[in-house]
Amino acid sequence: MRLHALPESKLRGEGMTSQRARDRLATRLKDEGIGDLRVLEVIRRLPRHLFIDEALASRAYENTALPIGHGQTISQPWVVARMTEALIENGLPERVLEVGTGSGYQAAVLASLGVQVHTVERIEELLRQARRRFRQLGLEVRSRHDDGNLGWSDEAPFDAIILTAAGEGIARQLSEQLKPGGVLVAPVGPSGQQVLWRLRKNEDESLDTEQLGEVSFVPLLGGLA
Repeated sequence: MRLHALPESKLRGEGMTSQRARDRLATRLKDEGIGDLRVLEVIRRLPRHLFIDEALASRAYENTALPIGHGQTISQPWVVARMTEALIENGLPERVLEVGTGSGYQAAVLASLGVQVHTVERIEELLRQARRRFRQLGLEVRSRHDDGNLGWSDEAPFDAIILTAAGEGIARQLSEQLKPGGVLVAPVGPSGQQVLWRLRKNEDESLDTEQLGEVSFVPLLGGLA
């Protein structure tokens, strides 16, 4: 697989943000069950330290979630890798809707795989920061400041949908924007009881569901901020 090239000046780091730190993270994720080599290679190359506050950069390649402000987090690398793996397991989708841009890291992982990413974020300041990172890395990601529960109907249907925050269920507007044959990956449930689900949409519009394990995400909120 040919990954989208990232500028070498942005890939370089020192000490805890160096390529060696990224290599260690990719090795750890593989040891912990991430098997898709495409995903591991993107994680190995993508400069996660650019997606967090400079004061936390030394922790960028730890396998942990980190705060990004506004009560939000950048997800644990293992979770990002697992969700990406689940989304592309049966083939790389052409167009993906992401609900919850956050830092932009999940969208950047997908875009680096060659996927057309459409991402929606309700917090305007986070979206501005994410857009700047996409430009710095030369990644083409379409983004929108809106309530993610509404999806992006003007661009629907999508081959896949990924949610990076947990709701009590899957909004009907989102499942309706998924193509037949498409896959939706999302955390569902209240804090402390969240489960990662993968839904596959059949030709008759019914959904096949599969649990992928317990996770912990910030809640999926509506409205704009």
